[in-house]
Amino acid sequence: MVDPVPMTLRAYRRLTAAAAPLASLWIGRRLKQGKEDPARVGERRGISKDVRPYGPLVWIHGASVGEVLAAAGLIERLRALNLRILLTSGTLTSAEVVASRFPPDIIHQFIPYDAPRFVDRFLDHWRPSLALFIESDLWPNLILAASARRVPMVLINGRMSQRSFPRWQRASATIGALLGRFDICLAQSRIDAERFSALGSPSVITTGNLKMDVAPPPADPARLERLLAVTRGRPVIVAASTHPGEEELLIDAHRRLTASFPTLLSVIVPRHPHRGEQVAGLVEAAGLPVALRSREQQPMAATAIYVADTMGELGLFYRLAPIVFMGGSLVEHGGQNPIEPVKLGAAIVHGPHVSNFTDIYRALDDEGGAFAVPDVDALVLRISSLLSNHDARQISITAATNVVDRLGGALDRTIAALEPYLLQLQIEQGAANA
Repeated sequence: MVDPVPMTLRAYRRLTAAAAPLASLWIGRRLKQGKEDPARVGERRGISKDVRPYGPLVWIHGASVGEVLAAAGLIERLRALNLRILLTSGTLTSAEVVASRFPPDIIHQFIPYDAPRFVDRFLDHWRPSLALFIESDLWPNLILAASARRVPMVLINGRMSQRSFPRWQRASATIGALLGRFDICLAQSRIDAERFSALGSPSVITTGNLKMDVAPPPADPARLERLLAVTRGRPVIVAASTHPGEEELLIDAHRRLTASFPTLLSVIVPRHPHRGEQVAGLVEAAGLPVALRSREQQPMAATAIYVADTMGELGLFYRLAPIVFMGGSLVEHGGQNPIEPVKLGAAIVHGPHVSNFTDIYRALDDEGGAFAVPDVDALVLRISSLLSNHDARQISITAATNVVDRLGGALDRTIAALEPYLLQLQIEQGAANA
């Protein structure tokens, strides 16, 4: 029996219903900020130009790029069963990733704003047969409305951070009413599973982290060959997915490293490509030669720092550099996923703030597959050591590869947990095709 809706969620529903007429103002503001696609703003109100395909439809929702990429392997398995996929996310960047890296038959929609009328339109139009929510992007009206329509819901790759858990404990009735509407919670780790159980998930299975099973990002061979040609003979390091406040530290690190490595090229890949001009301005203010990839500039011999402010090209730069600093970790963001550069043979360095991927970094650090640095001084020393010592670098890369291989398998366990639902959908698919 489904728990009754607590007062907090009833109040939330009334508030969001009353605020729905203000959606135009909110959308207008986001359009000015470059955070919405003008051609697709209707999707934020649950209005779609796309037609729902015939037969069963699996709806997968992830907040942004990381969650969407985590679902890539799962989506391939579902496609192999001839199931159609609706993939929703909340950011322009994630939409661009879907367009560039996913098969064309994957239907992408922006998740509607969580107002009852928008959510109802969305669900009435798409009528999902199964809903899979990735990690912890839980919108109350969306969950309650899907539950009311008896849509089976599963939380996959579930994560409950150390910071979020006590906050949700203080709102136990609210989170319990939401988690109680999921059939199963598939958690990344034993600790995540314990937290979800404590907060009200009726059935929890530890399946591991799908992000451990992601395939390496692709790279255009011709573009990679061009980059290898223009950087040949230079030591190269990549700072991936950097955040505000971090680039200044990396620029300082580059300057100090050039005392020992005068031809060093540092590639800074901002997490949000639209910040490329801003990052380039910081480099220029430091008196260093800079080039921007979005301007189709190449890192020539005089370039000190190359700002790679384009979408979908991390695979190029992970293949270019033997050492990768993972951004979002020298500032209090929580870190970014190191699995992709590990799979492409890079040595990993990161700052102290990696709460988004605690288990992964702990395993890598413990085995010597990654190196934690508390500040920019330690960062300079660690990168200098890795640049100077090829053998030590290779030992770290091998250790990291072994850790990732050992911690993999979440995709197989997730598919196994979903098997009863998938069998039912295949039966429905066969009936629809008969």
